Amino acid sequence: MKSLYSRIVITMLVVILASSLLGFFLANIYYQLKLKPFNDEKTTKIAQEVQQFYQSNASLSLDEYLQSVGELGYELYLTDGGADSSYYGGEFRKKALPEKTVDRVLRGETYHGIDEFNTGIFITGFFDNDIQNTIGVPVKVDGETEALFIRQDPEQQFGELRIFFAMILVFTSIISILLVLISGRYIVNPIVKLTNATKQIRKGNYDVALEVKRKDEIGQLADSFAKMTGELEKSEAARQEFVANVSHELQSPLTSMQGFATLLASDTLTEKERAEYLAVLSEETTRLSSLTKQLLTLASLDQEAELRKKDQVQLEVQWRQLLQTTEWSWRAKEITINLELDEVNCTGDAELLYQVWSNLLTNAIKFTPTSGAINIRLYQDASHAFVEVEDSGIG
Repeated sequence: MKSLYSRIVITMLVVILASSLLGFFLANIYYQLKLKPFNDEKTTKIAQEVQQFYQSNASLSLDEYLQSVGELGYELYLTDGGADSSYYGGEFRKKALPEKTVDRVLRGETYHGIDEFNTGIFITGFFDNDIQNTIGVPVKVDGETEALFIRQDPEQQFGELRIFFAMILVFTSIISILLVLISGRYIVNPIVKLTNATKQIRKGNYDVALEVKRKDEIGQLADSFAKMTGELEKSEAARQEFVANVSHELQSPLTSMQGFATLLASDTLTEKERAEYLAVLSEETTRLSSLTKQLLTLASLDQEAELRKKDQVQLEVQWRQLLQTTEWSWRAKEITINLELDEVNCTGDAELLYQVWSNLLTNAIKFTPTSGAINIRLYQDASHAFVEVEDSGIG
């Protein structure tokens, strides 16, 4: 699996390479459209100046004159179209020149070889040291026309410059790669810290310090992560405290039940004692059942809101069902139930609402003395439903 760091580095290197290739391609297009005609025109002007200067100074030795021009950084080729031909200045790498080209110049035409030379799409064709990649002009020598071909000597004019640009390219490439490696590490390092912190939290270690001092999106992510860690730590502490409390609450009735169950196994108990112990067991069982229901209710409330039921609930029907279900408990204490129940409908979880009413009524029955009274009122206004449970007990 590739790491994020390697992906960033590879992406940056690909971007650099693609940008370089695209820049080289655009430079070639610019050379073909602009520089190539410009170089042809410039070299043509130089060839014509050489031609005109010699024609104006016929007393000059043509060989010496052309040799001097060649030493200034030019490559020259002089021919009469036959066996008499001479080279001056730098040496052409390719010396094959079509006869029809020589004939054109001997007839008085100017040969635009730089513009006509097929260099392909690459600018490197400009440096192709081919005799066809020249400018040809006619020159009168002792009354005879000869063809003079001339071009700049790339070795003298661009030799050191090419080395200079090559060094620039090498150093630029090395520095670019180093900067990519460093910047990639700078970008990825906070994410690595977040990953390590996540592993620590997964192990239960919430004491994780993130030293990320950045103001960008990664810095915001680190800040949010730190806040989330704090909330998780609080939640974990609350959970552990809740588990401890629940364990204690469950242990108390279980211990009591175990003790009384052991006593009931004894053959020395009187009927009265046995009845008392059975009553205690029943009460503890009821208490344990109530705790279990409360835990189930809490777990249900802790679920996401979209997972809860949303039904149309008839509250008056629920209360009448609840009173019927608990009739034995409030009749046993001779409690009077006074009802004032309107027909009230609401949207909610029917089971949870029933549990709420059950808790209210159970507590009211528990704290209401014998022959007491419980008043239950259910009504609603334009936007709310109201349930009032009042008992005659203490408090």
